[in-house]
Amino acid sequence: MAKLYFKYGAMNSGKSTILLQSAHNYEERGMRTVIMKPFLDTKGADSIVSRLGVTRKANYLLKGSDSVTEIINQDLNTNGQLHCIFIDECQFLTVPQAEELFWIAVEKDIPVICYGLRTDFLTNGFAASGRLLELAHSIEEMKTICRCGKKAMFNARKINGEFVFRGEQVAIDNENNVEYESLCPTCYLREKNKK
Repeated sequence: MAKLYFKYGAMNSGKSTILLQSAHNYEERGMRTVIMKPFLDTKGADSIVSRLGVTRKANYLLKGSDSVTEIINQDLNTNGQLHCIFIDECQFLTVPQAEELFWIAVEKDIPVICYGLRTDFLTNGFAASGRLLELAHSIEEMKTICRCGKKAMFNARKINGEFVFRGEQVAIDNENNVEYESLCPTCYLREKNKK
């Protein structure tokens, strides 16, 4: 039986890079993959963008109203056997889409590997990430380091270079003067307490 995998980590932990490398590994062995990302993730437009400079066009951009099951069924009917489904920025999916990914892995016997954030810039969970944590057969934390050298857990938001601790849950990196810095809990709290 195929599994649903959820690989999460703070920004700069290499999620998109590993997704692209993993898809390449499958394809190098003659296996077909599909790469999806939420339409809400406008970074890179219709492509997966790694901070190392590697990019690749996604096969499908998922809108909130889309059924992942219908898209995969149509893809299978058109293109035949599928060996793995990769999802980038899975925190931006809807909860029903996260649930569909679980059932696709189970019923269609296709591995589904999701990469994304567990929490937002205020340390609150993303709904889809929460559901993936509940359903995934395998959960893996991808690690990165804070400016102090400790393990980074949180993504602190900056606007015009200044840390902010208010705002909408979703603001895309490198748009509208928004950027993020991965911080350990100690450094995150230190910046939050300055406000």
